[in-house]
Amino acid sequence: MVDVAEHVYHDDPAQGHPDVRTRLAGASYFFVGNGAIQAAVQHAPGGDGTPLGLLIMNPERLGKKRECTTMHAAIGLGLTVLRLATDSGEQAPRADTLAVSWDINAPVPTVLAAWDGDGFKVQERFSCPSLALPLLSREVTVLNDGDRPLHTTIRTGSPGAVVERPCSLAPRESLRVWLLYELGPSAGPVLVRFADRDPLEADAPASWSGLSTIAFNEPVLDHLFSASRTQLPAVISARGRVDGSIWQYNREWVRDQAFMAQALTALGRWPLAATMLRRLVTEFVTPEGATLDSSEVRARDDVELDQNGVLLYVLGEYVNWTGDLGLVAGLWDRISAIAEYPLRPEFRHAPSGLLSGSREFWERHAAHGIEPGMEMVYQLFVSIGLSSAAGLARQLGKSSEARRWQAAAEALRVAMLSHPVYALQDARGFVKRRTLAGPAQETILARPDSGLPAGVPLAASGAHLLNPDTCCVLPIVFGFVSPDSAVALATLEHVEQLWNQDWTGGGYGRYHVSSEPDSPGAWPFASVFVARAAVEAGDSDRAWRILRWMMTTAGSSAGSWFEFNGPRIAPPFPQVGVIPWAWAELVLLCVHHVLGVRPGVDGVHIRPRLLAGLQRVEARVPVRGGWLRLDLRADASAAAATEFILPYRHGEMALVAPVRTLP
Repeated sequence: MVDVAEHVYHDDPAQGHPDVRTRLAGASYFFVGNGAIQAAVQHAPGGDGTPLGLLIMNPERLGKKRECTTMHAAIGLGLTVLRLATDSGEQAPRADTLAVSWDINAPVPTVLAAWDGDGFKVQERFSCPSLALPLLSREVTVLNDGDRPLHTTIRTGSPGAVVERPCSLAPRESLRVWLLYELGPSAGPVLVRFADRDPLEADAPASWSGLSTIAFNEPVLDHLFSASRTQLPAVISARGRVDGSIWQYNREWVRDQAFMAQALTALGRWPLAATMLRRLVTEFVTPEGATLDSSEVRARDDVELDQNGVLLYVLGEYVNWTGDLGLVAGLWDRISAIAEYPLRPEFRHAPSGLLSGSREFWERHAAHGIEPGMEMVYQLFVSIGLSSAAGLARQLGKSSEARRWQAAAEALRVAMLSHPVYALQDARGFVKRRTLAGPAQETILARPDSGLPAGVPLAASGAHLLNPDTCCVLPIVFGFVSPDSAVALATLEHVEQLWNQDWTGGGYGRYHVSSEPDSPGAWPFASVFVARAAVEAGDSDRAWRILRWMMTTAGSSAGSWFEFNGPRIAPPFPQVGVIPWAWAELVLLCVHHVLGVRPGVDGVHIRPRLLAGLQRVEARVPVRGGWLRLDLRADASAAAATEFILPYRHGEMALVAPVRTLP
């Protein structure tokens, strides 16, 4: 049984400087990193935090925002602010003159901050200049835009170190210097120094130029993809470690990280994806095949069986994209255990053949009122994962395992879709779960010992509904059912109840707000679930509504979204953090669904699903030993459903084609 104390955190955002809070008025966080150092440029224009602050972290040490190396207990991020001391006094960025954005033309991911002082202009550019060194570069350009000489001292620092440099500038003259921040081998303060030369090394631009690029020629999709492509690799350590929600949980999940690895694979960051997958298989799976969630091993009723399926599926996708069978061959004993674990008799519900337990996809459990039963997503992902594992077994010549797993995958699929009593669908589309006796579990009731604080919906009186749930669109996302089938269309209609539930401004809750054991609010990455399903179903209006909401909701200017939007009772809950899974979902929406790039054993399949309004999409994507170049042009006379298959080859695989846009 999950210990309810696991949900209790003690970090109080009301204690200390406002900068220790993750949710500041209008704040965005721009993440840069290279696996050896991780940084976030804080843009807080609302007045309750440092307007332009610098958070530097060791990516191998997951921690709270207040624990960042550049956070000072008394003055927050104040020491990291760039200040210019002039005859008229010390000047620093002010919210009213400060603009922060991504420099999309830089050779490596770069955050651009520009602000005005009295008689001068300042531009700051933050980036990681090396592929592997724990080094952050802060390029500073000062322009004297006055008519008199400017005599100033540039000053900044971090806890334990303040650096400064005097300079004099004639009218219209500019000066450029670099500040270098370096993490030492211990947990001590970050080292800061001035440099007179650009520290950019050739390996960093070369690495970034090897990733997938997409030009949608449309500002919403271009921003969402670019921000995700930039930031997902930045928050993962060289060893494959990443917080499930930065500054929030300080824990790791197989499911979340597997999907991140899938997105990295689609981007072309194959070595990092392989590192993550190898680490998940060897460190986050027990010898028996059980997966860890929130860094914990669970008992039988609380095991998240979908994680087994997700990991197997992503391993299959990694091999499809890279051709690297060696990764799975070297881990086969553990991979076999991952496949076999959900097939154990203790999980099997004999009347239906489905898998049972007392934990659900969003991690509510018995204390929250989840009854023993069959979770739809567990059947879905275990079936998909076993089919992927069977494909890998066939490629490795392991025919008996391939036959057994494929048969088990198909049996789960048939039972989930068409069992006369226990099928996980009804007139509403897919339903979340059924009890062991057969009826769908419609409501939950938290136990008295659940530890829920007053104020959360699940602790209130009244019915607490389990359906609808955004996870019910996942069979559409993963091609488990035809996107134009009756069950798919009914599911999409049913989840519309989750848009704008107890809030305004848009976004889907992860499920019905009445059963929320946390705080009500819209969930960005769960909303992208629905967007992915909408693209598959050919519903441009629904997809665009979600994507445009992503462009306006909290964190959108940086493209770094909180786990959910809304109030948070912290403590006992942790402060809300920035969730990397959202970047993975957006990458997969763009590559897997809109471009329709789906490598297989026989070649790369391309099934474009251009949203209404897109006129031309150009992309360059690494696949196997070559590059796939796409030039897709909207043409109303093109076939409505077109799939292209290109054989693998080194060099360039090109597809220049007219395609019909979605309605």
